[in-house]
Amino acid sequence: MVFMKKASFEFVFDSEEEAKIVLESLNPEVNNKMPKTDVNISVSKKKLSLEIESDDISSLRAACNSYLRWINTALAVKKTV
Repeated sequence: MVFMKKASFEFVFDSEEEAKIVLESLNPEVNNKMPKTDVNISVSKKKLSLEIESDDISSLRAACNSYLRWINTALAVKKTV
């Protein structure tokens, strides 16, 4: 029996618009699936929820690192624009 490893993140932004901008910037990555992972991302008002599941811990860690970096990059770009 294989147990899926799971990580969940919630981010609260200053506005619903900011949360949607980050969601839209992540959509290409979510649609272009990473190996061995399932990713769900959603926005509710100012809150962005990110759930990552994987069948092994190293793939989960890699996916978490990637998505957290992409979120950080999206926010950095928004601040400079």
